[in-house]
Amino acid sequence: MNAPRKPASRIDEHGQRQDAPTWESLVERQLREAMDDGRFDDLPYRGERLPIEDDAYAGDRAMAFHVLRNARIAPPWIEADREVRNLLVRRDAIITRAAGRRTPSAFAERRDRTDLETLVVEINAAIARVNAEAPTDRQHRRPLSIAEELARLDAIRIDASGRR
Repeated sequence: MNAPRKPASRIDEHGQRQDAPTWESLVERQLREAMDDGRFDDLPYRGERLPIEDDAYAGDRAMAFHVLRNARIAPPWIEADREVRNLLVRRDAIITRAAGRRTPSAFAERRDRTDLETLVVEINAAIARVNAEAPTDRQHRRPLSIAEELARLDAIRIDASGRR
């Protein structure tokens, strides 16, 4: 017959013998050693609250949004809206460029008008994509008017050059 086995034992951090170590004590020891070695010193959010991603309003789409966010992908209508915002930045750059000229040439004025007209058409196409793909009308955008944008460009150009 086999003699009963003695429980395994170890010496703890205080030098005392511990019988029947548990998995938890092994994990705790490894954590303590890692903390002593400073392996947790450069972790993000150290000393701060961890950010909580609350998708309370996502309902049954919460898991899908979580997966998309982790993959750094947005729903199509959000990507389309991002494109609209980038195009609006380009529009503002054209207007800023025109406003910065004190003595604009006829060539520069024609180029600004052509660039702005082309860009407004592109912006309106992107806005149409947003409006078609957005889940509700709250995310819709109003298309730009070429006439209003050109009038804005002309007004800024007149103000910048001092002409009336």
